[in-house]
Amino acid sequence: MNQNHYIQQIKHVFFLLLGSIIYGIGTHCFVMPANIAPGGAVGFALIVNYLIGLPVGALTILFNVPLLVLAWYMLSRRFVITTGIACVVCSLILDCVITPVFPVYGGDRLMSSLFGGILVGIGMSCIFMTGSTTGGTDILGYILQKKKPHISIGKALLMVDGIILLMSIYVFQNVEAGLFGMISLFAQTRVMDAIIYGNDIGSMVTIVTRYPEKITEGILIELERSATVMDAKGAYSGADVKVLLCSIRKHEFYKLKRIIYSADPNAFIMVTETTEVFGEGFKGMDGQ
Repeated sequence: MNQNHYIQQIKHVFFLLLGSIIYGIGTHCFVMPANIAPGGAVGFALIVNYLIGLPVGALTILFNVPLLVLAWYMLSRRFVITTGIACVVCSLILDCVITPVFPVYGGDRLMSSLFGGILVGIGMSCIFMTGSTTGGTDILGYILQKKKPHISIGKALLMVDGIILLMSIYVFQNVEAGLFGMISLFAQTRVMDAIIYGNDIGSMVTIVTRYPEKITEGILIELERSATVMDAKGAYSGADVKVLLCSIRKHEFYKLKRIIYSADPNAFIMVTETTEVFGEGFKGMDGQ
């Protein structure tokens, strides 16, 4: 068990570093030279970088500090620590590794927007696989969910990104900056949806297992979510099994797979994409 734990930690470090490198290449080589700000804390950092010239990574850390402090008191401290580490690693790699070494793309802005969004989406997906986030608007989303669990987080985050896109139009003095920023943001989210199973609202996971206690414990403790446990019997084997139903968000899927595999490598898993999920931690019945 200790060996598996160490292997899992090595995988987390690998995906965090890999994701940070890809994220940094997309930001430095494609997004920055196109003068676009595709939402989030890094989008705001790109705007400030354009105005005063400070490094984007350092600015991203600076903008995330007050959000992390707020999350320390309103969310779990484990979330703050993992997100803080991911934010610092991403920013240091961007400023100290990617920027001094990698050249920038000076071609068509549409190509910059598309490739920048694709690379940033791949990088963020790798980071999500570790159970962390890059901070920024993600922290705001979690805080909003904690305070008002039935509000639509996607709409709130879309508003924040929209404000940043409007700011980019004003700062860059170019309407196309906002349009290309939208293209980059769209490419980023589509790539993330393709890599990490599920969508921003949720996915329904059905688990058939003989060891429901260990899986349920992992869901409750690590994901801080709940599950429904039902009795069942295999049609072919006739063996008594348990069926677990659990609704999750897209960045939680890889962590859930790890929980299931560590408890029961032979578990049968079905993942269904959902367009809407109503209930505690998601939307209320009124859709808000």
